Amino acid sequence: MQVIFIHHSCFLVEVDENVLVFDYFDGSHVDGYTFTGKIPTYAPETNIYMFASHSHRDHYDMDILRWADRYPNIHYILSKDIRISPHFLEKHGIDPAVRKHVTFVSAGSTYEVDGLHIQTLRSTDAGVAFYVTLNGISLFHAGDLNDWKWEGAGDLVNGNQQRTYRHEIRKLSDMPVNIAFVPLDPRLGPNRFLGIDYFLKNTDAEYVFPMHMWQDYSSIAEYKKKITNSGMAERVMETVRENQVFFFGED
Repeated sequence: MQVIFIHHSCFLVEVDENVLVFDYFDGSHVDGYTFTGKIPTYAPETNIYMFASHSHRDHYDMDILRWADRYPNIHYILSKDIRISPHFLEKHGIDPAVRKHVTFVSAGSTYEVDGLHIQTLRSTDAGVAFYVTLNGISLFHAGDLNDWKWEGAGDLVNGNQQRTYRHEIRKLSDMPVNIAFVPLDPRLGPNRFLGIDYFLKNTDAEYVFPMHMWQDYSSIAEYKKKITNSGMAERVMETVRENQVFFFGED
């Protein structure tokens, strides 16, 4: 199995002959940032599954729908807050027939897409988080599900964020998770470790990739130094650049 950190919250996972892509967007579409990560080119017949947790521009790009022209076996798993009506698609020069490749998902539901079993969690921001199993491999992508404790937001707002986040993450406590992608957003300042710390302590995820770091990866090493449990620290993967590749298993 191969995992590629594309950029921001986008990761690509190769499982056998299948390619799963989470929360991809064109790197030039977010104001103030230039993300350089690129998706590899695959043979046209490759099974590609593109997930989008919600409609924010740093998680979703409507241009991914054009990929159906190159990859006839592509399938999109999109949060239902993403709107792609036939009129909208025609307006943007996208063939409305792409809708036959789309499965819209809502929070707290389960879906079967080809060989993928998909369970969705409710986000603390917008859309959903994904728990996906395929060929014995289990993956979790949080999207914007995080303990968003913003300074100045107030105890009521921050308390609700924390309760919702913990309620959702506890759903994974008895489930296998081989690979997880979890926010570690430096904009939260001293609160940036709260979400990933709770996740590590309350799931058995083997490998946890921090994400949503806005190209500032310094918090990963800082967080690992704060962890007193060496086994838990080893579970945190260190991303240092876009298009970084990680290999797992015999391959």
